[in-house]
Amino acid sequence: MKKGLVIVLGVVAAIGIMIIVMIAGFIGINNNLVALQENVHSQWGQVETVLQRRYDLIPNLVNTVKGYAAHEKGVLEEVTRLRSQWGSAKTIDEKVKAADQLEGGLSRLLLVVERYPDLKANANFRDLQYELAGTENRIAVERQRYNDAARAYNTAVRQFPASFVASLRGFTANAPYFEAVAPAKEVPKVDFGTGK
Repeated sequence: MKKGLVIVLGVVAAIGIMIIVMIAGFIGINNNLVALQENVHSQWGQVETVLQRRYDLIPNLVNTVKGYAAHEKGVLEEVTRLRSQWGSAKTIDEKVKAADQLEGGLSRLLLVVERYPDLKANANFRDLQYELAGTENRIAVERQRYNDAARAYNTAVRQFPASFVASLRGFTANAPYFEAVAPAKEVPKVDFGTGK
């Protein structure tokens, strides 16, 4: 009878240890997913910070250009409209789309500037352009960091055994990526005036 009791206690202890290990593993995976998800949110916050900086610079840039390029009203209105869209976007997906469109509008605005040598020489405009260029560099860095965080989170949610824990806890691999806007995917045409 003692031998049977020892075996039963051994089996119960082994099952108890396995349950504790499984619970600890579940908690560890859950905590890792939470940390990865929070990293995505944190990196998105960094992206929003630099996008907000761009958003704040645009009115000054538009007003400076207005004085020199009054007949470029359509481009100026478009940039202002796109800025408003970014300001009113609520979700990450909406903000990503609005930021990409705003980037295209700014590119068109800077093309307009090329037609006005006096504007390019204006100290206020040059300062704003340098600030905007610095901001664009920061945006590129923060977008890359955000995409890295989104990739790590999305991958972790989809890998086993984390996918099992994720499905139980409601984690989904839905962190959107920043992608290049359509014009950036086209190869630029370079013409040095050779006539060929």
